[in-house]
Amino acid sequence: MRNSDGRVLHVRKRGTDMFMLPGGKPEAGETADVTAVREIAEELGFELESASLIPLGVYRSAAANEAGFVVEAAVFVAPAVPGIESAAPQAEIEAIDWIAPTNTRADVAPLNHDHVFPALRTLDAAA
Repeated sequence: MRNSDGRVLHVRKRGTDMFMLPGGKPEAGETADVTAVREIAEELGFELESASLIPLGVYRSAAANEAGFVVEAAVFVAPAVPGIESAAPQAEIEAIDWIAPTNTRADVAPLNHDHVFPALRTLDAAA
């Protein structure tokens, strides 16, 4: 999810140091898009339609908050959601931040710096 300035919505889970994209592990039988919709609803309280999600890619990277582990993430671009900029943390989410894809903050997940941000910059350049 991006705001009108192109910054990307990030969340930080309670008890962790790194900001990452909202999301989580699929439940039995869930497809990646259905998982994304469910996780956005749980973590931010916003409803999305899975048909509106645009696949950005599937990426593997060092896990942000679990040293020695690798995360594989199916990443989607979501349409503009009215009111999303006023989202408040829910469930296990402690903080929300909107981070520009050009940012190199040390507290952002490697997945985003290494894969998601470059893909978004390429998408922006093509637009």
